Amino acid sequence: MASDVVRPPEGAEPTLPAGTPRPDRIYDLAEAPAAVVPCRLPLHQRLYGHSGVRRVFILVLLGAIWQGYASWLGNPLLLPTLVETGRAFFGGIVSGELLARIMSSLELLLTGYAAGLALAALLTAVAMTSRLGRDLLATLTAMFNPLPSIALLPLAMIWFGLGAASLVFVLIHAVVWAVALSTLNGFEGVSTTLRMVGRNYGLRGPRFVLKILVPAAFPSLLTGLKVGWAFAWRALIASELVFGVSAGSGGIGWYIYENKNQLEIPAVFAGLVAVVLIGLAVEYLVFRWIENRTVRKWGMQA
Repeated sequence: MASDVVRPPEGAEPTLPAGTPRPDRIYDLAEAPAAVVPCRLPLHQRLYGHSGVRRVFILVLLGAIWQGYASWLGNPLLLPTLVETGRAFFGGIVSGELLARIMSSLELLLTGYAAGLALAALLTAVAMTSRLGRDLLATLTAMFNPLPSIALLPLAMIWFGLGAASLVFVLIHAVVWAVALSTLNGFEGVSTTLRMVGRNYGLRGPRFVLKILVPAAFPSLLTGLKVGWAFAWRALIASELVFGVSAGSGGIGWYIYENKNQLEIPAVFAGLVAVVLIGLAVEYLVFRWIENRTVRKWGMQA
């Protein structure tokens, strides 16, 4: 009678009938490792795993250090306590004075920031058209990007007068070079494959830029927007601190300067806290929101 086992050639492994378990594939389930059972982490581990909680903890720790050191120093003219600064801050908000100064600064900032973005887009478009345009943008950036914006304010006041136009000019200078250079670097970093895909779909001109270049280079664009915002915010506060009364801006920088002259040091620190809070709000409520819905959602950033 023929055997069920197919005899292989000499030296080869025998072939077993279908359904026959192989000895080397038989496992003892009793020796298998126990299944992983999900369990709820302790509260402190869950809190530590949340980035927002960690950041709040850092802020609370810094506030406690501030309060403790200022109380130990005992000289409110050098360093008021956190409690005194908080009273001055909320007092300025309730009275409307600090809030009005903040709104004045933000209005100027948004005007200069928008104008700077428009000029940066124009320069980037020129740079993308030819090598001469790239050389033009690279040369202008190398010349003017290291130049502090506040250094141009005296000239701006001569050219545009003692008004908001001078501050807007300074803000444009603070924004345009960082944004234009970052945008150009992002566009030049787009891979040839993506460019060819856009050409194959018949995309040309603005449609090619909006559908191919902008999404692919969006991390660089977002970085440029952040850097431009930071430069503009610092330039505005510095300009108001030095020339705020001449320009008639009445912004938060001039609020700090006025209270310094009157030795209202808690109000000075309240103005500084307002500057910091606005920076944090823009970073986490605006740019982080954009980042989560674009580059993180697209898998371009961890």
